[in-house]
Amino acid sequence: MAIHPTAVVDSKAEVHSSAEVGPYAVIEKGVTIGEDTVIGAHAVVSGPTTIGKRNLVGSFAMVGGAPQDLGYKGEPTELIVGDDNQIREYASIHRGTPTGRKKTTIGNSNLLMAYTHVAHDCKIGNNVIMANVATLAGHVEVGDRASIGGLVAVHQFCRIGTFSYIGGVSGISLDVPPYVIIAGTRNRTRISGVNKVGLRRNGFDRETISNLDKAFRLIFRSPNLLMKDAIEIAKNDYPDCPEVQVLVKFFEDSKRGVVKQTIED
Repeated sequence: MAIHPTAVVDSKAEVHSSAEVGPYAVIEKGVTIGEDTVIGAHAVVSGPTTIGKRNLVGSFAMVGGAPQDLGYKGEPTELIVGDDNQIREYASIHRGTPTGRKKTTIGNSNLLMAYTHVAHDCKIGNNVIMANVATLAGHVEVGDRASIGGLVAVHQFCRIGTFSYIGGVSGISLDVPPYVIIAGTRNRTRISGVNKVGLRRNGFDRETISNLDKAFRLIFRSPNLLMKDAIEIAKNDYPDCPEVQVLVKFFEDSKRGVVKQTIED
């Protein structure tokens, strides 16, 4: 275990022998840090928080802090972080609330760049990228391999679909469907189409991308169809394409409503 002599580590914290804790870092009670994880200089990790293996927590990051919720009265909630994540400098991730999920969860192999914020009760999947100063309000869910651009603000309870791409300086107040590209301010957010480049880079074949594109056009660009009818047609037209079924189910499960406007609207 490499703990810098200026670091403050509570006697009730559990730090793996292979982990590193940098100068002036603070590890509070109720924290568990897994093997080969590095906690940078001046970072603060509060508990209850569990951090897995091979993570990097950058300088001045705040991980596992109390939720920014006026109703929170110190109840025992938690943060759970998986493996192989990069949480860069000045990022902040808060624990859950007793009235929410009671926990905030971060999956594996995510990159949270400088000054990103993950609020209470959020659920982030795997291989997610949050660029600088991207912000998630409470109870947001982010699907695997979603990319969230810099200065993006996501409203509480929104869902960000898998493989979606949100352009920088966007305001998100409704659910973002999987597989699409979206950008714009809160009142002018627009979907520009299927995230074809991202899907190709992640090994999706030509037929799957084509099916998603056709389903997208059916759902978003059929002016003579009600949205619910377009979704049902897409569901029935592509029963053997799991990705189209994921897109359809995302609409069916939405509670806040889904961003529907496109650049061509």
